[in-house]
Amino acid sequence: MDTATYADRRGQIETYFDRTAAEAWARLTSDAPVGRIRATVRAGRDRMRHTMLSWLPADLRGLRILDAGCGTGALAVEAARRGAEVVAIDLSPTLVALARERLPRALQDGQGVGAIQLKSGDMLDPALGHFDHVVAMDSLIHYSTDDAVAALARLAPRVSGSMIFTFAPRTPLLAAMIGLGRLFPRRDRAPWIEPMAETGLRRRIGNAVELLAWRSARTERVASGFYTSQALELVRA
Repeated sequence: MDTATYADRRGQIETYFDRTAAEAWARLTSDAPVGRIRATVRAGRDRMRHTMLSWLPADLRGLRILDAGCGTGALAVEAARRGAEVVAIDLSPTLVALARERLPRALQDGQGVGAIQLKSGDMLDPALGHFDHVVAMDSLIHYSTDDAVAALARLAPRVSGSMIFTFAPRTPLLAAMIGLGRLFPRRDRAPWIEPMAETGLRRRIGNAVELLAWRSARTERVASGFYTSQALELVRA
């Protein structure tokens, strides 16, 4: 991993979600009315979250899950309702605070089946401990392919079950949408998405020494208007 470029990119992402677009992101991830374009993004994210959750065991009791890049906490809440102990972490303290406000009362009171520990910080921090599963929804899409694979390699030694993550597939349609995204007001623009060629991504995963004990499993692409993302599951071989 190029630690300099990773740290620089991480700083850009934190600034965007914590300061520039926190209000817009809070609205997007709520039930509040949004414009037609953002409605397609909301629908795509909902479908992707459902897909990734469906790849986890139905009964998560006794399992420890890392929600890497938890945003406002929707995925973490669903995993906790299925019994998981969830560590939900995001770079943005603002989004983590919003996630805490949105926690269902049962989980706030500790009466729910599972539990959620909300944190602001780096999803790669070894101090977070070991996990049965890691889910990273749209939290690696702003990094280069090499840095994304390096991030997975750093997580792998502390994961016993699966790592489920998304990437932005390199397609002409996505390239066009990224170009159109530049037409949004500057305050609403996300940090640049780094499209990845699936064959190249899989090759780099296969060549990473730290990931030799892992293999690619399920994959699914979600395309909804201005939202295009692809989930990939890595499991221990």
